[in-house]
Amino acid sequence: MISRRKTRQVSVGDARTGVVRIGGDATVSVQSMTSGYTYDVDACVAEINKLAAAGADLVRVAVPEKKDTAALREILPRVQVPVVADVHFHFQRALEAIDAGVHKIRLNPGNISDRAQVKDVIQACKAKRLPIRIGVNEGSIVERRDKQLRMKELGGVFSANKNGHFLAIMVAKLEEYLEIFQAEDFHDVVISAKSIDPLLVVDAYKVISERFDYPLHLGVTHAGPKETGTIRSVVPLGHLLASGIGDTIRISYANDPIYEVQDGLELCYCLGLRDRIGAELIACPTCGRIQVDLFTLVQDVRKQLAKEIRLPIKVAVMGCVVNGPGECEGADIAIFAGDRRGIIYVQGEKVANVPEEQILEKLLDECRAFQAKVERGEAKLGEKKVDVLPPDPIGELGSGWEKIEKEKGAGRGLPVLK
Repeated sequence: MISRRKTRQVSVGDARTGVVRIGGDATVSVQSMTSGYTYDVDACVAEINKLAAAGADLVRVAVPEKKDTAALREILPRVQVPVVADVHFHFQRALEAIDAGVHKIRLNPGNISDRAQVKDVIQACKAKRLPIRIGVNEGSIVERRDKQLRMKELGGVFSANKNGHFLAIMVAKLEEYLEIFQAEDFHDVVISAKSIDPLLVVDAYKVISERFDYPLHLGVTHAGPKETGTIRSVVPLGHLLASGIGDTIRISYANDPIYEVQDGLELCYCLGLRDRIGAELIACPTCGRIQVDLFTLVQDVRKQLAKEIRLPIKVAVMGCVVNGPGECEGADIAIFAGDRRGIIYVQGEKVANVPEEQILEKLLDECRAFQAKVERGEAKLGEKKVDVLPPDPIGELGSGWEKIEKEKGAGRGLPVLK
């Protein structure tokens, strides 16, 4: 069990969307951000609801222009999840979003620093009991208007103590901003300190977790495409969450934000920070022993499980008789293959032996049937009845030792998958 850092707690949402709690003893929440224009009402509503259906607890929208905040009045009644307005440069956008009924505001100290403007936003949120996230990003904390100050700061940025300098700026900006909130007796605050550098992200959140008791929003900014951004995001966020630091997360990709939600949830599932919803799929890695088209099978199984299975059934898809029996032993439903066939087990008990072309449908049939039994109270998840025994290699699944030896002697290996 991970020992979570103790923080204040804030609430986001209302009776219609449901209330998401961040911090305190609340479950780590997963959020994402729409990729389209907020003023395109129908498209924005569709994207928000798509992200909510995928499991997002919160969805953030950009409101750079007045037409975006005006659109919120039409958007908010049509969505099923709390919405956060992302405000940069123009404090009026925050006031307009609050008036439209948004559930949370995100401000950046790097581009809205006028004390009077910040106080106006605070008082508007205070009146409606809305929380505010103070989001400090590496890309926005360096001075960009005062050239002399900018050169001084960049001199520190590119010195040997790069991370130390950035950490100092991040903490200073947060402290300066928080002074305004404290003076206004406003404490429904979430804070974040993001960077493109995963190691700086880890250092930054460790530092601010020691200095402040506000809940923390974790993320890596400019993480890149999913192909590389997954590692760049999961390494620091996984490290921090495993250390008990972090109350809400966004994995950021230059890609369809649906992947942000899926990967954020999977990260929390793997760390035991959320109860899994839907099937858990495990499968063999690349290996020369595979005797079926495993990779196509795995993707087909994954897609169908996502559509049909609601319970956290553990499903194992293994490609050979070597590791299959041992690695699938803890699964509720398992298949391991040999010589273009597959044996299917339900909680350790063999239920079918089918040719390769029938594996997918039979496996899904068993998943559906097992889910129904669990829902009726006739079976329990994770309850193994018997040990899985490996099949005899010269039996119903095996190629036969004599056949293997002959193929080796002829210079042929197992059939190559295409």
